Amino acid sequence: MGKSLRGKFITLEGAEGSGKSTQARMLCEYLEEQKKEVLHIREPGGVKISESIRDILLDVKNTAMSDECETLLYMAARAQLIEEVIVPELEKGKIVLCDRFLDSTVAYQGYGNGVDAKTIQAVGKFATRSISPDLTLLFDIDAKKGLARAGKNKDRIEQRSLAYHNRVRKGYLELTKQEPQRIKLIKVDKDKEEIFKIVKRHVDKLLHCNRNN
Repeated sequence: MGKSLRGKFITLEGAEGSGKSTQARMLCEYLEEQKKEVLHIREPGGVKISESIRDILLDVKNTAMSDECETLLYMAARAQLIEEVIVPELEKGKIVLCDRFLDSTVAYQGYGNGVDAKTIQAVGKFATRSISPDLTLLFDIDAKKGLARAGKNKDRIEQRSLAYHNRVRKGYLELTKQEPQRIKLIKVDKDKEEIFKIVKRHVDKLLHCNRNN
């Protein structure tokens, strides 16, 4: 991360139904209680242009979308979020919590769809301006269990086969092995409060917070 970006960038990753969005909200509330300046955003989305791209990506009617188009749309949404929100807020010294980031594209479009990993990394470097999270929390859950938790009204990505979602999970686990210092694996095998204790432990270490428990 560039020297001018004084804030901390934390991303939350995980397959469908992993509970990462719930943990992101809990973390945002916790940091606000700690009097930290924090912003919670999601991918794809977060700003007007990126939310419009999100609608295209997740629309179940878009069955003809190619893997290449899908990959580039995620990157485009990310590039706009970087421009409008992530860089400006980090420059102000804020903590930015992002629900998904580049790791999602590697896992879903790379391992899931089979898009070349080197291409994803190269385009990703361009789209993100080489900005990398200070900490990534990866919530790991069995793919079948996660899909069951995701509910009935599934979007275009959630509707894909169990085999696809198993490949996504495998991708995430491979990324964890490649970058253990940045990516912290959290097993989704406890209730949300117990899981959040683990989340707080990792975040407190990064931010040097005083823990109350």
